Amino acid sequence: MPMTLVKITEMKIIKGVCCKMSLFIMVVAMVACRAEVITVDEDPGPVYTMTRSISYDGVSVDVIIDKPVGDAHDVLMVFHGTVGFDSLIMQAANNALNGFRRVLDRDDVMVVSVAYPQEDILFGDNIRQAEAALLWLINEAEAELEIDVQKVFIAGHSQGGYIVTRLNTMHATDGVIANAPGPLNLVFRCSLEENGALPSGLVCSLLESEYGPPSANPTPYFERSLLHFTSGYKSDILFVQGLEDSPIQMHSWPGFKDDLQSCSDCQSIQFLELEGMGHNALFNSLQARTTFNIFIKERSQD
Repeated sequence: MPMTLVKITEMKIIKGVCCKMSLFIMVVAMVACRAEVITVDEDPGPVYTMTRSISYDGVSVDVIIDKPVGDAHDVLMVFHGTVGFDSLIMQAANNALNGFRRVLDRDDVMVVSVAYPQEDILFGDNIRQAEAALLWLINEAEAELEIDVQKVFIAGHSQGGYIVTRLNTMHATDGVIANAPGPLNLVFRCSLEENGALPSGLVCSLLESEYGPPSANPTPYFERSLLHFTSGYKSDILFVQGLEDSPIQMHSWPGFKDDLQSCSDCQSIQFLELEGMGHNALFNSLQARTTFNIFIKERSQD
C-alpha cells in the first residue's frame, strides 16, 4: 500500500494571553487545519544478507539468505560442493552464494545458499536437509520472510550438483542447474580406493564401514551414485560439464549422459559440454554463464 503524507495548507491560531508553557501547548493542540493528502511511492523492501536456521517437518538446516531490494523475487537456491568437515560448511555455503551470484546477470533474484551437512554421515543421507530447505522455501519462506516468492530455481556445484539432480527426482521447481555433478559412480571410485589406486577418503571409508568393500557388496554403493538417479526428472535441467574434469568424473560421464538421453519420463534435459574447461566450468566459462542465464530467463517468463 502507498504511504500518505499530510500537508498543512492553512492554519488559524487562536489568539489569547498565555503565560504558561502548558497553556501554549493546549492552544496549539486546538488548531484548526485543512489537510491535503499526498500519495507517494512506498519505500522499497529491505536489502540484507543473513544466516538463519530453518526447519521443515522436523528437519533443520542453516541457510544464508541474500535478499535484494524489493518484496517479490524469483529465488535461486544453491548447494555447495564437498568439504571434509562441517566446520567448513558455512564458508562453503558463502562461496557457493557468491559464485552463483557472480554468474547471475540479474540483481533482482534472491539467492539462498544451503549449508547442508557432510561430516560423519553416509554419502547421500544429507538429501534430508537439502529437501527440507527446498520445501521450506516453497511452503514457508513467504510467511517467515514477509516476501512474495515467485519462480524457484535450484543449482549446485559438484556434490551440490548431485544434490539438485536428486531433488529433481523428488520435487518440481521452475528449473535446475547442475555443474559437474557427482560422484557419478561410487562403485568405481571406491573400488580405486579399495585397490590402493587412490588414497582412502572419508566418503568411501564410511560406506565401507557400513556395507563392506565395494568388491564384496557393490549394490549400496551404486544406489547412492548419481548413475542411479537418471529417470523421473520433474523439472527442466541443465547440466554443465567441463571436459577437462578429473579422470574419475570423466570415466562415468558418457554413461550418465547416455542414460539421461534415454529417459522416457523426464522433463527437458540440456547438456553443455565445454572443451578445455575443468571442474569449475560454470564459473570460468563465458559460454556457460550465458547458457545459465538464458535457461533461467526463458523459465522466468513462462
